[in-house]
Amino acid sequence: MRDFVAGAACLGRGWRLLGQRPRLLLLGMVPALVVWVLLAAAFVALVLHLGDVAAWLTPFADDWVDGARQAVRFFLGLALVVGSVLLWSAVFTGLTLTIGDPFYERIWRAVEDMLGPVKLGDGLGFWHSALDGLRLAAVGVASSLLVLLSGLVPVLGPVLGIVLGLLLSGRLLARELVSRPLEARGMDAAAQKALLAPHRRRVLGLGIATQACFFVPFGGVLVMPVAVAGATVLARDVLPDERGPAYRPHATSTDPAPRG
Repeated sequence: MRDFVAGAACLGRGWRLLGQRPRLLLLGMVPALVVWVLLAAAFVALVLHLGDVAAWLTPFADDWVDGARQAVRFFLGLALVVGSVLLWSAVFTGLTLTIGDPFYERIWRAVEDMLGPVKLGDGLGFWHSALDGLRLAAVGVASSLLVLLSGLVPVLGPVLGIVLGLLLSGRLLARELVSRPLEARGMDAAAQKALLAPHRRRVLGLGIATQACFFVPFGGVLVMPVAVAGATVLARDVLPDERGPAYRPHATSTDPAPRG
């Protein structure tokens, strides 16, 4: 539990760092705002036609008694809303990371300098980042379909869908964000997996905290640059030779004093 909280706390540490560089914070909000407006328009259109969509998806219920028909379509409509929110957050994240990669690379490199200069390579590159964004969106689609199916289970279905969606998309989001500074250090996917394996709860904490912000109006716009900064902080925490003062709670009296 302590590692999970420490991962979520990286989001706050990222916020404090970008608070010192407000121009970077505003820069990172630009691609997120563009994508947010486009997806918000699609979500509003769905909500306005939710009854028609639910009826179209359940033609088999047309001849049912009113109570049963309305109940099925109500829970299906609820599942559609919850599923679309999860889909919205994943597509939002994938598109924002793809479109805004040059913006976010500038942010995480600036955060690296603020934490202490290190030797870095070229990073992921546009096409690699685009593929990562599409993979993230694909997971969001799968999570949303899971919510739609679970929505047929009264009461508990949408709740279970939200929890599973947060776990799946949150973990993947954090891994994608952390991969940027790690790959700039020359670490391939296998090396990153080995490095992060002991810190799974920490990575999950950052991802879920970020995803939870998407449920707040305009939260996704504000949190994306902060999450990039927080992921950079997390990467520095888990790299054995670059651990800063924030890692001290995990040290023992026999551990060497951390750098920074």
